[in-house]
Amino acid sequence: MAALREKHRAIPAGQVDRQTLNIGTNWDRVEGRLRAWRSEKFAHRLWAKDPTLWSSEPVPELADRLGWLILPEAMYEQLDDLTAFGETAKAEGVCHVVLLGMGGSSLTPEVFQRIFGNAPRHPELIVLDSTHPAAVRAVEARIDLRHTLFLVSSKSGTTVETLSFFRYFWRQVSQAIDTPGRHFVAITDPGTPLEQLARERDFRRTFQAPPNVGGRYSALTVFGLVPAVLIGMDVRGLLDRARTMAEVCAPCVPEPENPSIALGAALGELALAGRDKVTFLTSRSLEAFPAWLEQLIAESTGKDGKGIVPVAHEPLGSLEVYGEDRFFVHLYLEGDEDVGAEASGHPAAHIRLREKADIGQEIFRWEVAVAAAGAVLGVHPFNQPDVQLAKELARRAMERGSEGVEEGRDEGPEMASATRPEELAQAIGSWLAQARAGDYVALQAYLAPTPETTAILQEVRLVLRDRLRLATTLGYGPRFLHSTGQLHKGGPDTGLFLQLVDEPADDLPVPETSYTFGALIRAQALGDYQALKRLGRRVLRVYTGVDSARGLEQLAKALCRVLC
Repeated sequence: MAALREKHRAIPAGQVDRQTLNIGTNWDRVEGRLRAWRSEKFAHRLWAKDPTLWSSEPVPELADRLGWLILPEAMYEQLDDLTAFGETAKAEGVCHVVLLGMGGSSLTPEVFQRIFGNAPRHPELIVLDSTHPAAVRAVEARIDLRHTLFLVSSKSGTTVETLSFFRYFWRQVSQAIDTPGRHFVAITDPGTPLEQLARERDFRRTFQAPPNVGGRYSALTVFGLVPAVLIGMDVRGLLDRARTMAEVCAPCVPEPENPSIALGAALGELALAGRDKVTFLTSRSLEAFPAWLEQLIAESTGKDGKGIVPVAHEPLGSLEVYGEDRFFVHLYLEGDEDVGAEASGHPAAHIRLREKADIGQEIFRWEVAVAAAGAVLGVHPFNQPDVQLAKELARRAMERGSEGVEEGRDEGPEMASATRPEELAQAIGSWLAQARAGDYVALQAYLAPTPETTAILQEVRLVLRDRLRLATTLGYGPRFLHSTGQLHKGGPDTGLFLQLVDEPADDLPVPETSYTFGALIRAQALGDYQALKRLGRRVLRVYTGVDSARGLEQLAKALCRVLC
């Protein structure tokens, strides 16, 4: 802590991303919280890893999940090794890096690729986090197996999606290359089944992540930095920026002057005041970043019937379509247009980045802010107690084989079908009749994530948002199960959930198992649906058929019949 204190004194103000909170009458609540935290020495206790910030009861996991606080400094020790690994891959002519992972293992690398791109002569990164057979085939079609490096990334080392991806591509590489292990790298915690698998199959390398850092807080561990060096990012610059923010948030900084803690107080207090839909508006250069923020906020705060709902990538609308439950966050790169001007009149935070590398600052800013917001809400920000239910129900469906998976098809429970327009419109009308002020609508698409599908779903979001005046979210399954799924089940009962499933036209078997990717994604959708129903959530399932694009067009027409 003493080192942080000294470094804080030496930081010029211009090196820190500018943050402005325009929250109107909510300032009284936020300032009161910050004054209380100052008297309670909140920042000092945070850096001392004091679990009583979040719970008066002893919860070992709280203290065991605060290792992320020292990452901006600690990861410098691994920089030379990481950089050498990236340079070796480039020298060997690796053209693609395919990351096989979910949630915290995949979101940061995807954000890095989309914001920074791959440097000249460095491989392009492709993230596979969909179990839809079409998504797996699409990745395979883009790559040359002989010039591809696969990152098998899982903190627990047991993630079913990640291991299914691995088994598929291991078989494909084994059929094309005599030494398949040279094309695989494991990223996992020490002592996991994945680490053992990597030894047995003679993987090229295994990178171990610190076990005291949770998945969604692991951006600055090897989960984020190994993909970063492979695509040629300036990882030292990224860590420099993160360290700058850590120094600005040092325990010696009074809480009202600490940008991360002030942001966390605002997030938490505005949520308690009913403005719990944190809506991100970004300049084009940063439009990928909210995907990472979405998981960090939703999975950290959405539990015990409480939570903050992150709204990412919702198209900007006119002022009148936004309810009194919104809190806008404008993230923009210096020189880009601040696209949030049209949403003026609502409480907002404005954060300006001087350059893209300042994403390192923002990662640390938001990690501290969300941990602080959890203290305001009175929730444990480092666990995810409600995700297991859907996993267990999906596992049971898989164990029942064809009988269980069949429930995920058209004949399944309470499933409307896009092939029957009249019934679909009636089902949508009944579902939307349950909407209340302050709700949000979550589109859960267990479909192949393509630009065409996303475009249609974004149009559906617009209709729902503009007609109902409700916030909307969009997630592809099973990806969102590792991001917003915790909020959907453990957060406040303010969600209306529209689950979309299809029938994969060309299924793929998962080698070394008895199931297919199509069976897996149907079981995951069914397990998620059953978990939501068991918890009393308002959910509608819609079967889009084999031609999901046509099915989505029918869905859009049915929505217009009900709302337009």
